[in-house]
Amino acid sequence: MAKDTLTPIASILSKSSADIIENWVSLQLANKNRSQAVSDSSLTTSSNEFFKLFQAAAKDGNIENLNTPEWSAVKLMLSDLSVSRARLGSSPSETASFVLSFKQPLFEQLNKDFGNDPSLAKMSWALSVLIDDLALVTTEAFQKTREDIIRRQQKDILEMSTPVIKMWEGIVAVPLIGTLDSARTQIVMENLLQKIVDIGAKIAILDITGVPTVDTQTAQHLIKTVSATRLMGAECIISGIRPQIAQTIVHLGIEIHDIVTRATMEDALREAMARVGWYSYKEADAKDEVR
Repeated sequence: MAKDTLTPIASILSKSSADIIENWVSLQLANKNRSQAVSDSSLTTSSNEFFKLFQAAAKDGNIENLNTPEWSAVKLMLSDLSVSRARLGSSPSETASFVLSFKQPLFEQLNKDFGNDPSLAKMSWALSVLIDDLALVTTEAFQKTREDIIRRQQKDILEMSTPVIKMWEGIVAVPLIGTLDSARTQIVMENLLQKIVDIGAKIAILDITGVPTVDTQTAQHLIKTVSATRLMGAECIISGIRPQIAQTIVHLGIEIHDIVTRATMEDALREAMARVGWYSYKEADAKDEVR
């Protein structure tokens, strides 16, 4: 924008700063749809901070180009604001409205000071585009933050849904429920291998009773988990092999002949205890005969 157009804008921001800020803050506080998660004092502080940065950038920078160094501080402030408000539960539109609401008091002051000036339309248009672009900065930062929060929550849910339980001395179990995809397999591996190291487990039981279906991909994920467990010096037992799953595995031609499988968790635990020396099938049979 030409220097002669930029100078009046910088002048208005300087001499009418108190009126513009007061009107802007009042406008935001009067908005019945604004987020209640943001306190009045926080809103006032953010408004004053934004105005100071905006004023400095408009004085030294190019109003038609947000990519100049002068606008870096403004964009950073808005990004930080969007992150904090996203975590408070505000919506993207509520955050963008913080910037968009700045138009009204600013344009009112422009009309008051330059109502008959031919350059008013040009100044108003340049400022309108600029503020719209700044609102987009908040939206993009907000969206990125929400995506990060969702990814973190999904990871937390995956970790909670795949607990590694110590069943007995040297024996751990992982009850799997739901679909076993690549992301979940990675979490299972990490948690299981860490638990094996932590307690020195020799046997790991993967219980798939809660897995609705087993296809080629699911079977491959199980085999990878078994292989990783063996590399850590432990053996795997897969329990919860139902008739339907057994038929599916055979039909798909999946080779699991070297993996120990059991129909139930009880059978798998009995097998695991026998392998670590805590259970004897002969002694169990003798007790059954006495009964």
